[in-house]
Amino acid sequence: MNAGRGVFVTGTDTEIGKTFVATALAAAARRRGRRVGVMKPIAAGAEMTPLGLRNEDALALLAAARGTPTDVAVGATDYHAVNPYCFAPPVSPHIAAAEAGVTPDIGLITELAEAAAARNDWLVVEGAGGWLAPISPEHSIADLAAAIGLPVLLVVGLRLGCLNHAQLTAREIARSGLPLVGWVANAIDPAMLRREENVSMLTSRLGGPAIARFDYGANAAALADEAGRLFDRLVVA
Repeated sequence: MNAGRGVFVTGTDTEIGKTFVATALAAAARRRGRRVGVMKPIAAGAEMTPLGLRNEDALALLAAARGTPTDVAVGATDYHAVNPYCFAPPVSPHIAAAEAGVTPDIGLITELAEAAAARNDWLVVEGAGGWLAPISPEHSIADLAAAIGLPVLLVVGLRLGCLNHAQLTAREIARSGLPLVGWVANAIDPAMLRREENVSMLTSRLGGPAIARFDYGANAAALADEAGRLFDRLVVA
């Protein structure tokens, strides 16, 4: 896949803002006049609707790409293209898949990603959990990202422990052979002590400053501006 036409969004852990950053990035690309494709290939944590299981992160990505509110009434074909593997329990993907009697097919996901890239100017793919989160007994999110082949954007949730998690994740991304196009500092803990000292250490250990920084409680306009700058930097990179 053309590495200049998208990004794979991963994170230092679960619940650190991958969807927040991925949706902001997709919306920014759309505002820049790009046709944006989005994917959340594997999602564990969904609600049953008359049209089937729907994951709120996948729906949020669709809404950001389209620029219109997207509810659970997304057609089966459109939804499957974004989130081909959707499981109800909010547990590790490999457990949810095993309980459903399903083995995620990386080849199928790659085909869907290539089709989305061909239809659009830019593609945002969001992982599940952290970089090494297993999706089956044999494979992890890292294997999925390697198959898709997009450069990786690392979302670092700023909280106690982020220094260790960020460095370990960056090392594993390097081992995969995929380019780490940059990292994003996402302030998820308003009570975090010594935040700036942590950001300074991350800058040193991750090879440079964050290419975007999302502050806790920032207003919508400020977030949109920062997301726009993030998209511009990724396009240049």
